[in-house]
Amino acid sequence: MEQEVLSVTGMTCASCAKAIERNLGKLDGIQRADVNLATEKLTVLYDESVTDRTKIIETVKKAGYGIVDTQSEIREVSIPVSGMTCAACAKAVERYIKKLPGIQDAGVNLASEKAKVIYDSGQVRISEIKEAIVKAGYRPLEIETGSQIDHERERREKEIKYLRTRFIAAVCFTIPLLYISMGHMLGLPLPIIIMPEMHPLNFGLIQLILVIPVIISGYRFYTVGFPKLIKREPNMDSLIAMGTGAAFLYGIYAIMQIINGHSEYAMDLYFETSGVIIALILLGKYLESVTKGRTSEAIKKLMGLAPKTATVIHDGKEIVIPLEEVEVGDVILVKPGEKIPVDGEVIEGRTSVDESMLTGESIPVEKNEGDSVIGASINKNGIIKFRATKVGKDTALAQIIRLVEDAQGSKAPIARMADVISGYFVPVVIAIAVIAGLAWYIFGETLIFSLTIFIAVLVIACPCALGLATPTAIMVGTGKGAEYGVLIKSGEALETAHQIKTIVFDKTGTITEGRPKVTDIVTTDAINEVELLQLSASAEKGSEHPLGEAIVNAAKDKNIEFINIESFEAIPGHGIEVMIQGKKLLLGNKKLMENRNIEITLQHESDRFAEEGKTPMFIAIDHKQAGIIAVADVIKPSSRKAIEKLHKMGIQVVMITGDNRRTADAIAKQVGIDRVLAEVLPRDKANEVKKLQEEGHKVAMVGDGINDAPALAQADIGIAIGSGTDVAMESADIVLMRSDLMDVPTAIELSKRTIRNIKQNLFWAFAYNTAGIPIAAGLLHLLGGPLLNPIIAAAAMSFSSVSVLTNALRLKRFKPLI
Repeated sequence: MEQEVLSVTGMTCASCAKAIERNLGKLDGIQRADVNLATEKLTVLYDESVTDRTKIIETVKKAGYGIVDTQSEIREVSIPVSGMTCAACAKAVERYIKKLPGIQDAGVNLASEKAKVIYDSGQVRISEIKEAIVKAGYRPLEIETGSQIDHERERREKEIKYLRTRFIAAVCFTIPLLYISMGHMLGLPLPIIIMPEMHPLNFGLIQLILVIPVIISGYRFYTVGFPKLIKREPNMDSLIAMGTGAAFLYGIYAIMQIINGHSEYAMDLYFETSGVIIALILLGKYLESVTKGRTSEAIKKLMGLAPKTATVIHDGKEIVIPLEEVEVGDVILVKPGEKIPVDGEVIEGRTSVDESMLTGESIPVEKNEGDSVIGASINKNGIIKFRATKVGKDTALAQIIRLVEDAQGSKAPIARMADVISGYFVPVVIAIAVIAGLAWYIFGETLIFSLTIFIAVLVIACPCALGLATPTAIMVGTGKGAEYGVLIKSGEALETAHQIKTIVFDKTGTITEGRPKVTDIVTTDAINEVELLQLSASAEKGSEHPLGEAIVNAAKDKNIEFINIESFEAIPGHGIEVMIQGKKLLLGNKKLMENRNIEITLQHESDRFAEEGKTPMFIAIDHKQAGIIAVADVIKPSSRKAIEKLHKMGIQVVMITGDNRRTADAIAKQVGIDRVLAEVLPRDKANEVKKLQEEGHKVAMVGDGINDAPALAQADIGIAIGSGTDVAMESADIVLMRSDLMDVPTAIELSKRTIRNIKQNLFWAFAYNTAGIPIAAGLLHLLGGPLLNPIIAAAAMSFSSVSVLTNALRLKRFKPLI
């Protein structure tokens, strides 16, 4: 199975999205097709042996929509070329570039000495274009490129500018149109030449002249709406086109009646209805476009994090090149205050790096030789050289952007009902409008009254509010999560997270640091603490055991000098035996002491350490106990606070570990955990999660290691800690970029707030349409109330979708739990 993500243009409402899904569903080999109206993205899962990308694109285009392939982006680059002397040179460069695959267009300007190339980034690289110029016999210089974020911003700005211009043009003609048509009713003065009582034809013609530019301003409604109607896939544009078209045609009919001597038709021309509806809908679309841009700010921020250039060391020289040109293996120089361009490994220098924009961790991280650095983080104080290990779409930043884009493009199960309704919504509205209009006419109302009903029903219906209710909230919610280092991978995960009643934490590396540390040193009267640590650390220096490593690190932290040992023997399962300074030193567990018949004089301390969840390491020198060094996997500072927050949310907290019951209970007691699953083998973790699910719980699993991956996959929601492995992250539904467990309640709270927002949006969308359509059909009038004016209906329709978007934007105020 293959998955493609494509950008769709030309959609205006939920009916458009449904039409694309329906057309693709008829294509053989399509497993799933999801269209997100808010992001204008199509996600298709298909069998590549049955169909291909070309057929999918053709099907979408046949349905009447434009498409942009987001996996192979069309880019434009301007490459300065040195060495050209005449038109033949320019032509030669053009010819060589055009031979490359994926070149859309290439033009060389001899005067500016630049080659302007439009190319498919999925098929050809800038470096290959440069090679082609070299082969032609010329030298390419430093290039100027347009980034993806710039293209996206440019496209949005063009759309906003287009709608603003159209709206202003429409308003300029609608205001005088409204004044002329309605002003005389309010006692406002009109020139005698266009007074309806004296010159009815002039009164009608001036309105016709004013409404035509307004109709032209909203031409998209007609060029999109009527073809969709003919294809039997009507959308919101079809409703507007039919409503305003009917009003305009009636106005033409009225003018013809005036010409034939029926001057009474001058009082009901309906041109102002067409004009005001179009102006109001254009205003709504403009506000919607502006607001939509704000919902995707998280992605824009992430895309804007990466620097545009990198300083590469080539043949001993510093060369500044565009980010797109950096390749794996390049050695990159980063000075203080500069952004790190790509992911890599430090090979020279030391510094501290601010990674807060990616991880949310505010404290700069120290970096030395051998440490990894993340692209888009900021170098604070030192100069470093690092070797690029991941570039382009493989960098951590690119993967985060892809995760967020995938989440924003996905659908939450809560949206299913809205999806089903939006598929039938517009045809049903058209049917209601026709039936309501005819019914009033048949039961004795005038043609004008029936036409008012028909137009009001068409323009009040708002499929946009239905289509935007869920995706906009998901976009803002997942974007806000990314801002705080909580990456939610899908709409489904976002929805399920708010239902979680039990959270299972893996102990090692999740509740605890995952790195054992020395916590206590107890000695007999024969030796002091520093001497005991010096001898023990010197003995363990050759050992690879994690507990031994903890003792060595403790000595290093205290700047204790190591002593050379004379002999070393590892005793599997027990400890080590070492000759040091002519003394025999034994270091290990209680069994080692018992096997060597060494009397344990510090039994009380040993028991206390075990009860506290620490591992006592016994040390004997020349067959006499010298002391105990206690080693423990230290609990993370945020663990207790996070578990308290989860308890306040009414969530049961379970710890799962391979440790013995005594140690596990001791740690659970320290952090306030409700339930402990101890002595669980890695392969059995998934089964334990399954057992909890069988008890009727919605279960989340939080882990960081490879052995947690099956349990993460088994849980209703898998949460991987960012310091963990790639395998764990791949299996998870939510990824926490930091190792801070406070991000777990933050993720749950974000899910709750987002789902609450979606429910509010859906309630408003359904309530608006459920109440609005009957009122427009004349329900209030039937009960003795007023008749809804189509102009009021159009205003309500325009602002219903804007209100849904504005409500979704309230999620931008979300702050992580502290």
